[in-house]
Amino acid sequence: MNVDLSGARWFKSSRSSGQKECVEVAHLDGGLVGVRDSKNPDGPALVFTPGQWDAFTGGVNDGEFNRPV
Repeated sequence: MNVDLSGARWFKSSRSSGQKECVEVAHLDGGLVGVRDSKNPDGPALVFTPGQWDAFTGGVNDGEFNRPV
């Protein structure tokens, strides 16, 4: 999917500690959601459809991506 991100308004989570290990999110046209690494704002970004975003955030909330301690 090729999406123009030049006008995207990126933001960090209010829970971000302000450290370097942050992601930024942008709500895009058509319900798409962009995600990028805050350390590399000119680098690549992931773009999710609404259904993909719901599945991803659901997995985050369910602990699906937690690293083993």
